[in-house]
Amino acid sequence: MNILILGSGGREHAFSWKISQSNQCNKLFIAPGNAGTAAVGQNVPIGVNDFEAIAEFVKTNSIDLVVVGPEDPLVNGISDYFKADDGLNHVGLVGPSKEGAQLEGSKDYSKQFMNRYQIPTAKSQTFTKDNLDEGLNYVTSHPLPIVLKADGLASGKGVIIAETHEHARETLKEMLLDAKFGEASSRVVIEQFLEGIELSVFVLTDGENYKILPEAKDYKRIGEHDKGLNTGGMGAVSPVPFAKGDFIRKVEERVVKPTVAGLKKEGIDYKGFIFIGLMNMNGDPYVIEYNVRMGDPETQVVLPRIDSDLVDLLSATANGTLGKTEFSVSDDTATTVVMVSGGYPESYAKGHEINGIEHVTEATVFHAGTKNGENGQLQTSGGRVLAVTGRGNSVANALENSYNGIGKITWQDEYHRRDIGQDILKLLED
Repeated sequence: MNILILGSGGREHAFSWKISQSNQCNKLFIAPGNAGTAAVGQNVPIGVNDFEAIAEFVKTNSIDLVVVGPEDPLVNGISDYFKADDGLNHVGLVGPSKEGAQLEGSKDYSKQFMNRYQIPTAKSQTFTKDNLDEGLNYVTSHPLPIVLKADGLASGKGVIIAETHEHARETLKEMLLDAKFGEASSRVVIEQFLEGIELSVFVLTDGENYKILPEAKDYKRIGEHDKGLNTGGMGAVSPVPFAKGDFIRKVEERVVKPTVAGLKKEGIDYKGFIFIGLMNMNGDPYVIEYNVRMGDPETQVVLPRIDSDLVDLLSATANGTLGKTEFSVSDDTATTVVMVSGGYPESYAKGHEINGIEHVTEATVFHAGTKNGENGQLQTSGGRVLAVTGRGNSVANALENSYNGIGKITWQDEYHRRDIGQDILKLLED
């Protein structure tokens, strides 16, 4: 089987790493990929939204399966593009239709979907610049803290938690009038703040059947103790201690089943991942958001725990036979810690030389923002640069392996959080 992965981050390196281990994978291509994916497959200089070039490559190279990593091409309709082309509609593609991708592409759309199917979520209202005054009044009367979300895609950075009404009012004006997040914040969803412990549950569905994959907890803030700006993710842990028994059954009954059933009822073609961001509020799950692809860096702890051949799951998803496919999950813990460029998630320098990866033996290093320089030296090329994943028979053991690996890697102005997983360790102690 010839397989093409779209994307260039840590998530795509993790997919490439896992898929390359399959006996079913004949040739593996990654478009555009990074320095890490180049070690397990062949990088192709095609952008994820260049549908015409992707189509030509798929046809020329007899690609059997396309795995879409990031959300942009899904929201832009790559699945629909393939289905409309007689030369492509036989190719398996893991990713929902353009309409299905609106679960992530529009926070307002996803809120309405959840409300239609009584899926537990925070109460909210949506505003535009046309009813800004109404929005400002709503904010003023809203209990603190207040969550403001850009309706559209904002690379994981479009969520602001305001601790004061003044901050909320100013943020709303910045988002709607000053286009703080560009077109993504032309509509703003204002919702209640949910108090509890956050986690992510990942589901694969072929539109009829579904499989619940290993869950994970990620860490979005740049600063330790969850302070500072939101990022794309600074680390992750899997499994999550409380995500079992009664709680996970509630997730399946109250969230997963009605989500899959709702998509089917509305005639939405959905063959791919559903990433469900949840809050555990005193043992009850509430949905914070949907994503329509795997998370980053959660993928770097979820895939290492899947013992089965990932290609079996992906091809069954694409061809509608997921109900007949089984898979197994390791009892091990996996933890990943993201190493970023100094200044991220705001401005940062690129092109710093990265040293020491070859000395890491206790962890798996997934590349995100990396490239090979002209002299062959590995260099930084993004904000999130590497994700160092440790495995072990406990959270403490896995974290030790992650941080020991990080200790061997250096570049100028590198930064990482030193408290990833500490809240999980405290939960286990309690």
